[in-house]
Amino acid sequence: MGRSDHDEIAALLDFATQLAHEAGRLTLRYFGHLVEHDDKTDGTPVTRADREAEALIRSGIESRYPDHSILGEEYGESRPGARVRWILDPIDATRSFMRGVPLYGVLIGVEIEGESAVGIAHFPPLKETVAAGRGLGCTWNGRPCRVSRVRRIEDAVICTTDVERILSRPEGSGWRRLQQRCAFSRTWGDCYGHALVATGRVEAQVDPLMAPWDAGPFLTILTEAGGRFTTREGEATVHGGSGVSTNGLLHDEILAELNRRT
Repeated sequence: MGRSDHDEIAALLDFATQLAHEAGRLTLRYFGHLVEHDDKTDGTPVTRADREAEALIRSGIESRYPDHSILGEEYGESRPGARVRWILDPIDATRSFMRGVPLYGVLIGVEIEGESAVGIAHFPPLKETVAAGRGLGCTWNGRPCRVSRVRRIEDAVICTTDVERILSRPEGSGWRRLQQRCAFSRTWGDCYGHALVATGRVEAQVDPLMAPWDAGPFLTILTEAGGRFTTREGEATVHGGSGVSTNGLLHDEILAELNRRT
């Protein structure tokens, strides 16, 4: 990576972190009690806080980088085809947010020429931020962080968001086998599960369904933390419709179990 690339990514990382914290402070105005919501066409909830937080981030990007593209969960995509694209989820885990559960996050990813370059996952109630830039490493609240070194499924902690939903899918039997083999499993799910992997606190997070804004920061974050983020099929992309984060050492074995149909 050349000096100009390094400087561009560092600048984007700093600005994305600033925007995530500003949006996080906005969400906290609404957090801590039941929040009214509307249902989108796909049946998922959206709140006033979701819309206001995304509008805040968009406004900041458009002021600083008017030629960049923005893809957000609430307001779609602007300027498609731009060299730099921001991918936004103003509140990932809206259902948790609506009920006063602190495991929701502000997610920002940045792609340069189609390649993931920056990732921010900020958890406002927890005062946690996991941030990474391509070639710059990954930090947890400003300090370098790494994935765990666990090498055996039997010693691993694995997470998903909703056990019943994953069990109803083709990879459900593989998930059940992983549950039976691992040290223990939990539903510390949605975006927080992926952050737990990047910071070495668990070994894997399995999400059978992920939109680009759900996955946006995690390819950069997991890669820079020494782990892996791919689709269930093993493709390293945030646009593949699913997401598996691991410490890298267990990745192939976990994918094999999820994709085995016997």
